[in-house]
Amino acid sequence: MGAVTTARAGGARPDRTRERATAVNQLLLAAAILVAGSIVVVLGEVQQGELLFGGLLLVFALTTTALVAPWNRLHATWVVLIPVGDLVAIFLLQLSSPESGIWLLWMVPATWLATLQGPWGLALGAGGSTVLFWLAHLADDHVQDPLDHALGPVALTAASVVAFIGARRSSAQRALLDEQADYLDHAVERARRQEDAVSELLDAVDFGVVRIGAEGSISIENDAHARLTTVDDEELFEADGVTPIEPGMSPAARARRGETFENLLHWQGPPGDNRRALQSTARRLIDINGADAGAILVTRDVTAEQQAVHIRDELVASVSHELRTPLTSVLGHLDLALDSGDVGPGARRSLEIAERNASRLLVIIGDILAATADGPGRFDVRPVQEDLARVVQASVEALEPRAAERNIRIDSSGIEPAEAEFDPVRIRQVVDNLVGNAVNYHAGDGLIEVGVTADDKHAWLVVRDDGPGIAEDALPHLFERRFRAQSSSGRVSGNGLGLSISRDLVRAHGGEITVQSEPGSGATFVVRLPRRASGATA
Repeated sequence: MGAVTTARAGGARPDRTRERATAVNQLLLAAAILVAGSIVVVLGEVQQGELLFGGLLLVFALTTTALVAPWNRLHATWVVLIPVGDLVAIFLLQLSSPESGIWLLWMVPATWLATLQGPWGLALGAGGSTVLFWLAHLADDHVQDPLDHALGPVALTAASVVAFIGARRSSAQRALLDEQADYLDHAVERARRQEDAVSELLDAVDFGVVRIGAEGSISIENDAHARLTTVDDEELFEADGVTPIEPGMSPAARARRGETFENLLHWQGPPGDNRRALQSTARRLIDINGADAGAILVTRDVTAEQQAVHIRDELVASVSHELRTPLTSVLGHLDLALDSGDVGPGARRSLEIAERNASRLLVIIGDILAATADGPGRFDVRPVQEDLARVVQASVEALEPRAAERNIRIDSSGIEPAEAEFDPVRIRQVVDNLVGNAVNYHAGDGLIEVGVTADDKHAWLVVRDDGPGIAEDALPHLFERRFRAQSSSGRVSGNGLGLSISRDLVRAHGGEITVQSEPGSGATFVVRLPRRASGATA
């Protein structure tokens, strides 16, 4: 066999196992022969000194060769020459002192040969040592016991067989270990490549990603997160941009404590042109055993988005404000016309309709201004004793023509008298929004049911349709400002303020609005209003 190389962590290096094994085996045998020869000489059992000297000289030559020869660059068969030469050297020593028992040293080269060349080495070691044993004892005229000719070869053969079996087992184990080591090397290399790929991917994105361990330590952090989080906690502000975040309440600190949150907005830096808006999401990780494995914190720079929203709100507020002046003038002239005594009944009815709708338009403009202002909208609510059924019925009658165009029938048979204290203009706005949405988002050719009832404490409004329903992912965001769901035609309509304003108006009355829906099964909106007003504004 030629030189064997192996690649392990730290680079490729030559395998010098054969050289080390050959040198160690030969040195041990040489030491044993030196000790045995010394004892024989001291005890005076040497019969032929020239044979003793020749054997020792051969052992010295073999030992020198074993130490200096490049065995790993030679074929493995050449190593056999060393233990074969040892057999001959021990044969000479045995002949020089037949009574000394030096023949026992044949076990070393015999077992060595059994480990080198498999069955062929076993045959050479056991057979060679046995033949030399017989030759040495046949040359000794003093040996008469036949057992001396049988037990020695049996012992040498048994030792060779044991060594052969052990070498085969060791070789199999070494092969298995080498295979496992190669597999581990490939696995480590594959893991390293995957880690490099993940690191490159994380560093390529423009949002921050942090892997937090179960104990709160940071194990992975990409470059974007390091760039985005360059200020101290003292310079962090809440979503409103002016309220400082309390120490230990930053998104990173909360994520380390095990909290989870979604799209948490905060600002870096004091109010000014150079501040930055960040949106953070923290989610817990669960391992295969169901235990807590830490968290992932993702941070996005949403400064441009927040600036765009602010500019849009300013534009809407500016336009709405500009509309109020001419609309107020229109209302004033309508009032003057209605106060005039020379207006006929037909014209008066038209003027009253115009005045009523202009008033509603003025209220809507006010709501838009409130909704686009910083913070939650505040609405002026003026409760009076009124029948909710009358307000709802008027809204249904106004929307029936639009529903009929799409072959949608509005069933108002469930409207029952329900006296309560509420602002009829504001609640009319809520009813118009709910019934109007039911018409707008319906696929057509269907039914919308509107019902009103009351109990001892509350008045109830129910708007139910058999349309396409609301998507499951849209349901939690339905009442958020500026959220717009897709209609049955796939279009996104409206300005995203209607349901948000409606909820704020209902809550301003001390009530609540809820929704239940499943895709394909329509939607049901329920409005609960207290029969006795509890507040003026909200």
